Amino acid sequence: MPSIESSRRTTETRPQPFTGVPMRDLLAAGAAAAAVSTPPRAPEPLPQPRSTEPVSTHRDAA
Repeated sequence: MPSIESSRRTTETRPQPFTGVPMRDLLAAGAAAAAVSTPPRAPEPLPQPRSTEPVSTHRDAA
């Protein structure tokens, strides 16, 4: 009877497969949680317009 006892031990110690929730749903839930918990980025500063007027400190050569 040792073979029956050894087969019982292996079935008791084996982890049971988790079924019922598809991997796709688990990944989607994780992505949704990350999106909700991440704060929004600060807006980037607008580029400063370059003026076409000459700088007042510039002097022409003599």
